[in-house]
Amino acid sequence: MSDNLKSMDKLVSLCKRRGYVYPNSEIYGGFASTWDYGPLGAELLINIRQAWWRDTITARDDVVGLNSAILSHPGVWQASGHLEHFSDPLVDCKQCKRRFRADQIDRDACPECDGELTDVRQFNTMFKTFVGPVEDDASAAYLRPETAQAIFANFRNVQQSSRMKLPFGIAQIGKAFRNEITTGNFIFRTREFEMMEMEYFIPPGEDEKWFKYWISERISWYRRYGLNSDKLHLRAHDKAELAHYSRGTTDIEYDYPFGRSELEGVANRGDYDLGRHQEVSGRDLTYFDDATGQHVLPWVVEPSVGVDRCALAFLTDAYHEEEVPSASGKMQRRTVLRLDPRLAPVKVAFFPLIKREPLQALAKELQDLARSEWLTYYDETGAIGRRYRRQDEAGTPYCVTVDFDSLEDGAVTVRDRDTLVQDRISTAELMDYLREKLAWSREAKTPA
Repeated sequence: MSDNLKSMDKLVSLCKRRGYVYPNSEIYGGFASTWDYGPLGAELLINIRQAWWRDTITARDDVVGLNSAILSHPGVWQASGHLEHFSDPLVDCKQCKRRFRADQIDRDACPECDGELTDVRQFNTMFKTFVGPVEDDASAAYLRPETAQAIFANFRNVQQSSRMKLPFGIAQIGKAFRNEITTGNFIFRTREFEMMEMEYFIPPGEDEKWFKYWISERISWYRRYGLNSDKLHLRAHDKAELAHYSRGTTDIEYDYPFGRSELEGVANRGDYDLGRHQEVSGRDLTYFDDATGQHVLPWVVEPSVGVDRCALAFLTDAYHEEEVPSASGKMQRRTVLRLDPRLAPVKVAFFPLIKREPLQALAKELQDLARSEWLTYYDETGAIGRRYRRQDEAGTPYCVTVDFDSLEDGAVTVRDRDTLVQDRISTAELMDYLREKLAWSREAKTPA
């Protein structure tokens, strides 16, 4: 987190004020731990997804994409172990009736009222529903708690249709649902969320090499898009906390305002998933290795991250309050979101210096040129300094101002959000200038 963001309150306030995140159903008093993304929030999520998709799939030749359904045959969840293992330890307070995860409290009494707690019982966190008009066991289905299982179920389809050879990955982005006992910390832990997951299929026995590779790749990805390296940490899971499918898991943790917590997990899943789906479905999910002439059951390394947690980390890291000089030279306090330009919702804002037709027309003409490539914003209301401050809070990296000199010399002023440097750029060169500043990086690496 930035040094001056000590609590979530300021960020939550900014997110609502600037249209990043709103409380869900606010006119009805809200709905617990449920949030809606506003105009800027929706764009931020799109940009995060695009960045992940570009770097995970588009820029590589060993990973392909998938877009699977939210509902699946119940056999999927039987094979995966979710029906048996996907549960949390639950306790109730007999006095205040609050519910808690037993593994998240360190005392025998209620942390809220000091009341007596019930015995621990297991609570399955999958959302159950029914398919069709009759609600019985035969029509029971579940909202997926992760996107990974559809990748395993489609392993053979994807491998054969895409003619992929080991090692290769299948990745997807999609909604998931978990009936969490304890939610909170803004958009960090909710019951409906979006995941970006990739299952990287490898020859048996090569798990350690690829496990280390993907840990390195994923933490580098966050640094590439602006997260402070000092706020990123790796934590290997103890054996006692490993999931039922995991041979080893390492979390990439981030220092949120509420403390250090998981941002992304990288798991060595071995051959558990394909083995279980092969066993329960009765279908052959082995891979024929042309080099050895043998059928093998691939092992899997899985990087998995929630889009919402990712957005929260980027917003937290970008939030800054600082003293900057005004046009008159006096120091003023500004709030700014220093989002990486590739992630920023609005890339460029266009201002006429004042509300005068020649200036307005030119500003809108330049905006029309830019809007074919980026999301832009036009603002002619208020003093120019206030317009800059509004865009600083929105995280807009560049503001273009048309003044009276622009009508004579054909140049405009481009202001940098972070440095406050103002460049005088010819309108004929403006698009190339912005393209250079807003270019995407497509670097990709493979292990030795």
